[in-house]
Amino acid sequence: MIAPKRKKDDSFKDFVTDALSGLGGLRVRPMFGGHGYYSNDDFFALSWKGSLYFRVDDRTRPTYEARGAKPFVYSRDGRSMTMAYYEVPTEIIEDHEKIVRWAEEAVAAGRRAKAAKTKKK
Repeated sequence: MIAPKRKKDDSFKDFVTDALSGLGGLRVRPMFGGHGYYSNDDFFALSWKGSLYFRVDDRTRPTYEARGAKPFVYSRDGRSMTMAYYEVPTEIIEDHEKIVRWAEEAVAAGRRAKAAKTKKK
């Protein structure tokens, strides 16, 4: 007997999407077993296994580190890869006003990184 295909639990994604509803142009797409979050065309966050990660840069990373947040790390070809995304503290996720402000900063961090990359070319 073949087991029925399970529907992925999207409850965390739905919670985060609701919390970010005040952010303009919000789109969410499935991504490698998790979800990617966009503000218009700017990729600024990802969720993976019940955690939310926002894009950081040198300007915003200290805020996350001061709260003990850890970066998103994944394995590739047996090596650990660290991305410029840090876990959003639970108390921020649960506060709709704060999460939108943090998301706006994550969008800005992504734009700064994109601008710096374009400038190097």
